[in-house]
Amino acid sequence: MAKPKLDSAGISLFCESVAMMLAAGIQTDEAVGMLSEDIGDTALQATCTTVYRSLNAGETLARSMEASGAFPRYAVDMVRVGENAGRTEEVLRSLGVYYDEEDRLFAKIRSAVGYPAALLCIMSIILAFTVIIILPVFEDVYVSIAGSLTNGSSGAVGLSVAIGWVALGVTLACTIVALGAVIACRSEAGRMAVMSLFEKVPATKGAMEQLAVSRFASALAAYTASGVNTDTAMKEAMEVVEHAGLKRKAAGAYALMIDSDEPRSLAQAISEAAVFEQIHARMLTIGTRSGSLDAALDRLSANFFDDAILQIDSAIDNIEPALAAFLTVAVGATLISVMMPLIGIMGSIG
Repeated sequence: MAKPKLDSAGISLFCESVAMMLAAGIQTDEAVGMLSEDIGDTALQATCTTVYRSLNAGETLARSMEASGAFPRYAVDMVRVGENAGRTEEVLRSLGVYYDEEDRLFAKIRSAVGYPAALLCIMSIILAFTVIIILPVFEDVYVSIAGSLTNGSSGAVGLSVAIGWVALGVTLACTIVALGAVIACRSEAGRMAVMSLFEKVPATKGAMEQLAVSRFASALAAYTASGVNTDTAMKEAMEVVEHAGLKRKAAGAYALMIDSDEPRSLAQAISEAAVFEQIHARMLTIGTRSGSLDAALDRLSANFFDDAILQIDSAIDNIEPALAAFLTVAVGATLISVMMPLIGIMGSIG
């Protein structure tokens, strides 16, 4: 049976706490052991206990996290990068910030979608009652008044029923999507599905690629800071990339770096393969010349991350107004579907 993964808040707390204890000079196994004793979260405590046992058996932190089954692939890969580069503390701190921000984003999604989702549920019930119960009554009223429906009256009834069914169908679809989003934000698997959806939605597609670039730059910074050559750093950093488009660009940049005829520098390869925008690629050139390539990559990673978060925030801010606008339209459709038969009745009486 698959082991449940920690939520974003739990991962953030784990990474921040271990990083803090590493900075204080405490060994990794002792840090995780202390965390398993002091933490109040039951799921996180069980995870820490599992990781602690694995560390005592001689495994690395990354392998222990992977074996616990409680951490997403990105967290495990980045900790492995940090251990290989000798920057475990720095990587854990960046992961703490990343997952804390992710938890905030999903809390914001729940808040933006939760209230409109409740209203959509109520509207679905009202529309269903109107279409299934109320509208058929009008046909009986016509028959009792005129004996049979006139052409105009029949058209009014047909139009009102059609409007009612269309409004009901669209409202039910929106309700299911909204409720699905609220439920998905409460589990790690659901959050991964939401993030995958963000990669396909035009409003957030660019932000998700920017987020992937931030991850890549962070891994590249860790490797270059460890002293390995840039070719190796690029090859290893590519392993943490999950975004298909970015992976192709990074592979293209690596091919340029190892080109036997005309090998490029890291900055040149990234610029020619369009992994970063030109202005950011120039920052890498400056960082290379000044001997601070890892610092430049760290700074770029933070900039990419902040920009991606701002774009996602903006998209989330538009969810509630969009749902509110749809609710207004649904209410209007409901009123029209009820009023159309009344107009037909008045015409029959006249």
